[in-house]
Amino acid sequence: MKIGSEAHKQLFCQSFMDSHLKYEPEKLPWPKLDEEDLQRLRGIPFWEEALSTERNAGTMVKAFADTIEDETIREAIALQGIEEARHARLIEYMVNHYQIETPERPAKPVPEKIEQEFIKFGYGECFDSYFAFGLFGIARNSGFFPQQFFEIFDPVIHEEARHIVFFVNWIAYKQFQEGKGAKILRGATSLWQYSNALKRRLGSFKGTKKGSGKGFTASGAKSVTGSLTLEKFLATCIQEYDKRMSVFEPELLRPEFLLSATKTAYGTLKLLPS
Repeated sequence: MKIGSEAHKQLFCQSFMDSHLKYEPEKLPWPKLDEEDLQRLRGIPFWEEALSTERNAGTMVKAFADTIEDETIREAIALQGIEEARHARLIEYMVNHYQIETPERPAKPVPEKIEQEFIKFGYGECFDSYFAFGLFGIARNSGFFPQQFFEIFDPVIHEEARHIVFFVNWIAYKQFQEGKGAKILRGATSLWQYSNALKRRLGSFKGTKKGSGKGFTASGAKSVTGSLTLEKFLATCIQEYDKRMSVFEPELLRPEFLLSATKTAYGTLKLLPS
């Protein structure tokens, strides 16, 4: 598969659209929680941030799709906007169903530089999703909530995996179309974008509390990991990433920047005293 070709575009767009799942949040089998599970759910600090993020994402992605001339790419990105908006509806239904106190935030206006915002969002989603895969696996294996809860959210995690695979293929296609497809140029762009995503999230691990509005992946880490070691967390992220990426066509690019960084960090940790 030649990256940047018409065949590449057709593959990453069509595989994205063909793998779309049809479900409605209110029709999912939401489990009845006992008081302990209910209080644990209500105590997780990221629902306000998650709801606001997904709502704004749905609006922004739809607005960006409306600006795209290529019909195939426009249709695929419009579908992503629908899925982002459905994530917001799912979280909204959940917080209402389980009576989780979640303050309303005003919606963000659609930015003027919409393509630039979509690119920033895409790299940020790659960053968040990679570590969210690990957190989801840790929480599921620890019995943090009833298994039915993870069955509801597993398709959402899969959709996030689809979004980031679509994004890295779209951005590579775009770079080749603009004459910027050289590997060194794409690598430099990725490094710069991921560095900015990291800077925006570093503060999320400091003093995160309910309603602080600082990064829901980061605040979620404090909620579900407890005394988990960094080595075990990185190993789980690598394992969950490999599992999530294994379902996609082998010809498609994967967002591997964070995977490489994690493997390097994990290998270094194993050499250090316990």
